[in-house]
Amino acid sequence: MYWLCLSFSELSSKQLYELIKLRIDVFMVEQNCLYPELDDKDHASGVRHLLGYQQNNLVAYARLLPPGISYQQVSIGRIVTAKKSRQNGCGKALLTTVLQQCQQLWPAQDIKIGAQCYLIDFYQSFGFERVSNDYMEDGIAHLDMLLMK
Repeated sequence: MYWLCLSFSELSSKQLYELIKLRIDVFMVEQNCLYPELDDKDHASGVRHLLGYQQNNLVAYARLLPPGISYQQVSIGRIVTAKKSRQNGCGKALLTTVLQQCQQLWPAQDIKIGAQCYLIDFYQSFGFERVSNDYMEDGIAHLDMLLMK
């Protein structure tokens, strides 16, 4: 598996297509969730896109956001793995790489996420702690979590 961490302007049109397709395939089609996929955050200043490839196929993706875009803290969003790549450690590799990239980009900064509730144990295994009650977002139960640095 190899990783690319790129700004919006560094993404090729093919990479942009692949990441949007992966996000739509999982969040909208698989999870049957209608939400504003294109939310103007992808191209905001300082945002990075982490793309994970296996055999030249995009199988993992996350959006890394500097403080002040989604939350006061650094944030990670659109964390996704392709269905065919789950249960083989791809998600753990993705989050491990995300946290390394965040540390390089924004050293010693807390990271806040809006996580789907069913993934609470996964995020807790990386040190994230619950900081909100459950809430509904786009028809899916979520909670806010924080990783303190």
